[in-house]
Amino acid sequence: MSTAYDAIVVGAGQAGPSLAGRLTAAGMRVALVERHWLGGTCVNTGCMPTKALVASAEVAHLARRSADYGVVLEGPVGIDFPKVMARARKVTLDARGNLQRWLDGMDGLTLLRGHARFVAADTLEVDGQAIRAPRIFLNVGGRAAVPELPGVQDIDFLTNTSILQLDTLPRHLAVVGGSYIGLEFAQMFRRFGAQVTVIERQDRLIAREDEDVSAAIREILEAEGIAVRTGSECIAFAPHADGVAVKVDCREGAPEVVASHVLLAMGRRPNTDDLGLDRAGVATDARGYITVDDTLATNVPGIWAMGDCNGRGAFTHTAYNDFEILAANLLDGEHRTLAQRVPGYALYIDPPLGRVGMTEAQARASGRPLLVSKRPMTRVGRAVERSQTQGFMKLVADAETKHVLGAAILGVSGDEAIHGVLDLMSADQPLDALRWAVPIHPTVSELWPTVVLGLQPAGDD
Repeated sequence: MSTAYDAIVVGAGQAGPSLAGRLTAAGMRVALVERHWLGGTCVNTGCMPTKALVASAEVAHLARRSADYGVVLEGPVGIDFPKVMARARKVTLDARGNLQRWLDGMDGLTLLRGHARFVAADTLEVDGQAIRAPRIFLNVGGRAAVPELPGVQDIDFLTNTSILQLDTLPRHLAVVGGSYIGLEFAQMFRRFGAQVTVIERQDRLIAREDEDVSAAIREILEAEGIAVRTGSECIAFAPHADGVAVKVDCREGAPEVVASHVLLAMGRRPNTDDLGLDRAGVATDARGYITVDDTLATNVPGIWAMGDCNGRGAFTHTAYNDFEILAANLLDGEHRTLAQRVPGYALYIDPPLGRVGMTEAQARASGRPLLVSKRPMTRVGRAVERSQTQGFMKLVADAETKHVLGAAILGVSGDEAIHGVLDLMSADQPLDALRWAVPIHPTVSELWPTVVLGLQPAGDD
């Protein structure tokens, strides 16, 4: 026997509970299934705890720079690492508790705790209990990938999840993976007082970004005492009396790094391998991501996939937008698609990187005639006033249509100031709309009209 619902949502991450709320408000009887923590990656192992740690690390960094601002502190800055970690955990627990209370009060919702697996296209089994519905929404998220590197199974390593359980500061943290997650942890742990080495296979950090962005980020990190080892083509691990020996095999520098702790930050994988997707006939790509069309529908009628598991976005905000698209199409009579979404994201080192649209390299590869403008943060009054002038702002536009193709801000408040360009692109407005805006002074955003005025035809270099 199975229990019938109008809809089933698998996964209580960013998109699942919000969709359940809309469906129940529309009068549907909904089952929400969660096998682990409510809130998914963002609340438990992603945005909320890590940004809480970033904030603590920034305070420590500013305290060490207090003399630059004319503020005198007696003695060196100390770090109460257990308290730092406890603060981050409280942020998570508070958010998780708030979500639990919201779901508990949601009329028409049944919250099932357990592991859901398909037994048919319209039926799931949750720890022995069969449930069925004509509408099934998958919001199962992802987890850290653990590549099969030599010796990795012979050592104790950390992931973005397990590192949040530490209560003792590592003596030397080796971060394997020089991309977004790895760099955030690298800088925060350095600011907490650990020795930190970043090990990256490719020739530069965050290789999906433009080379000038990568170089500037490396300069920022190295200025804080973080060792960066790029071109590490043959990474391997072995137990060591002092922790772990990491073979880096770079073209320069020592052939191995001995660290007390190793963080693997080498990408993500979707939580789709144990859902029984084959029993439902749901298609996945070679990496396990659920294949969806522009409206988030899978190849099986009545089944949709939202969030990290569909490979169409890797962020909390894209997962939430997946929910918005589905709710608009299924409940509001609209036609919203993934193609309407302007890609934007941030890297939360300090100063942060805000990004939207194409990189300059991607724009050049498109073959379009381009306009490019770049201004250092030393030209931004707000950055000068705060003595935080690292980085730059860059804008890339189509020379014929006069529409923005992409932008980057590596600098103070870059994660916020990028939204002026993101909103412009989302509204499909030309450069003049940004040129003639009257931004507030003093802010970082006020330089955008100046950046627009500085647009010049892109050269061939």
